[in-house]
Amino acid sequence: MDGHEEREYLYWLCHVPALGAVKIKRLYDYIGSYKGIYNIEGKELEQSGLLKQTEVSIFEEMKRKKDACIAELTKLENRGTHFVTPYDKEYPKRLLSIYGYPMGIFFKGKLPDDEKPAVSIIGARNCTDYGKQMASYLARELSGAGIQIISGLAWGIDSAGHQGALEAGGDTYGVLGCGINICYPRENYGLYERMAVQGGIITEFMPGEAPRPCNFPMRNRIISGLSDAILVIEAREKSGSLITVNLGLEQGKEIFALPGRVKDPLSAGCNRLISEGAGMLLGPDSVLEYFKLQSGNILRVHEKNENGLVKKEKMVYSCLDLQPKNLEEIISLSGLSVSDCLSTLLELELKGCVVQTSYQYYGKKL
Repeated sequence: MDGHEEREYLYWLCHVPALGAVKIKRLYDYIGSYKGIYNIEGKELEQSGLLKQTEVSIFEEMKRKKDACIAELTKLENRGTHFVTPYDKEYPKRLLSIYGYPMGIFFKGKLPDDEKPAVSIIGARNCTDYGKQMASYLARELSGAGIQIISGLAWGIDSAGHQGALEAGGDTYGVLGCGINICYPRENYGLYERMAVQGGIITEFMPGEAPRPCNFPMRNRIISGLSDAILVIEAREKSGSLITVNLGLEQGKEIFALPGRVKDPLSAGCNRLISEGAGMLLGPDSVLEYFKLQSGNILRVHEKNENGLVKKEKMVYSCLDLQPKNLEEIISLSGLSVSDCLSTLLELELKGCVVQTSYQYYGKKL
């Protein structure tokens, strides 16, 4: 992206309610500059099929607010809120590999270090005391080992995870489903303030944007996107945490779940994840082993990636468990083509991760 002016036009474009990250990128690919997008006639965008008629009306209306948007950006930056785009070197590299990555991110404090491992700790808002204690304990231990902790600054498991990381003196990052200037829930304001110093507060939503329910699935793709592994502490059978898990699986992330009692509704989601092949979270060692800790010194992320599984292998491996599954089921779960799935299974067999028990039946190898 060329210069300060282009950045200002992108900031304005992020304000257009009808446009999300995917559509903004599509417009840029078609026109070639953000200033060019601003200058183009809405009717031309409609005729090209890039925008619908209703979107064109909003787009044209927002053109009148460009100067106010740019003035707002200057004020924010003077008050210690940063705005980064995919074209800035500070933009998290992990996010660039996910579908529909945000075209702009606001943050207070700092952003996660691309070179250090990161895990998200997620789970129920209305959790048990045991769930809270486990989230805090795991975050404390992992943070003490140099792992960054990511979560959503919500009630319950999220808050406990952030708190545990802060107690260990580590960095923790809260991803919001609202504007950077809004703390939700309000009761977490003390945590919000502390994390802006010891870690960071992150969002893609415009300043002043309320925490609407539709924002949280979008927020969740950033939580999973910033993480190398996702730890699910307590989750019901139908839970928002499982949206984050599904996004994480699509992104090739490692999933761990805390096992619980069979009849406990708050453990139903976790137990199902384990039955479907998620790693069993028996303590910090389950995660530390994944990151291949040696003599207490954590490996850099790129070293882990070289020795670990590549994206497709992670996707297929996450679809397997110890009970062998038929090839058709694996293809359906992974979403890969037949040829991609077969070649990936072969790679996993050669690495000793997977065993073919009978013709076209595959399971995880102990």
